[in-house]
Amino acid sequence: MKEEVGKRFLECRKTLNLTQKDVADFLGVKQPVYQRFEKGVFECNYQQLVKLSELFEVSIDYLLGKTEF
Repeated sequence: MKEEVGKRFLECRKTLNLTQKDVADFLGVKQPVYQRFEKGVFECNYQQLVKLSELFEVSIDYLLGKTEF
């Protein structure tokens, strides 16, 4: 599941033409930490998931792979 979530993060980030550093700065983490979220190595916490949902303008269900849009 972590890999699917990471793919969604990557897809959303690229859609908005953001760099990993842009998103990491928004979350208040270092770029390598966010990179690990996208790779499915680390899981983000609830607050980070909510912030990403707001930044990417998608539902949390979408980010978790429960819906297609």
